[in-house]
Amino acid sequence: MTALDAALSAGRREAEALMVDTISMYRPGSDIFDRDTGQTVPGGPAVVFYEGTARVKPAQLAVSQVQAGEEELRLRQYRVTIPWSTALPSTGERPRAGDVVDVTASPDVRLAGLRLWVQSVQYSATATAWRIIAEERS
Repeated sequence: MTALDAALSAGRREAEALMVDTISMYRPGSDIFDRDTGQTVPGGPAVVFYEGTARVKPAQLAVSQVQAGEEELRLRQYRVTIPWSTALPSTGERPRAGDVVDVTASPDVRLAGLRLWVQSVQYSATATAWRIIAEERS
C-alpha cells in the first residue's frame, strides 16, 4: 500500500463518519394515469442509484430566485456526499441532472423529507467520497 492509498483510505473512513443522514437517490419513472381519480401520479423509480447513509449539507447560504412559468421559485443548493465505494447499478447508468435525492432520515429533523434534484456529479479516483450537487426547489 502506497502512502497515497493509506491517506485515501483514512480520508474515506473520516468522510463516512460524517454521513449521519439517510437518502435514496434514483431516476424517476414515467408518470402513471390513475383512471379512478383522473389524476396523473408519479411512477416508481426507473433506476435506483443508492440507498443508505449520506451527508447532506447546504452548499451556500444564498438563495436563487427564478421564474418558472408564472411562478417564482427559490433554489437552494446542497452538497450530498455518499461513500466513495458506492457501485453503479447493474445497468452501468450514472446519475445525471434531473435525478432525485430524497432525504429519508436525519438527526436534523428539518432535513428529513427534503427532496433535492441532482445538478451535477463529481467523479475522481483520488476523492474521499462521491459528491453530488443538488438543489431544493420551493
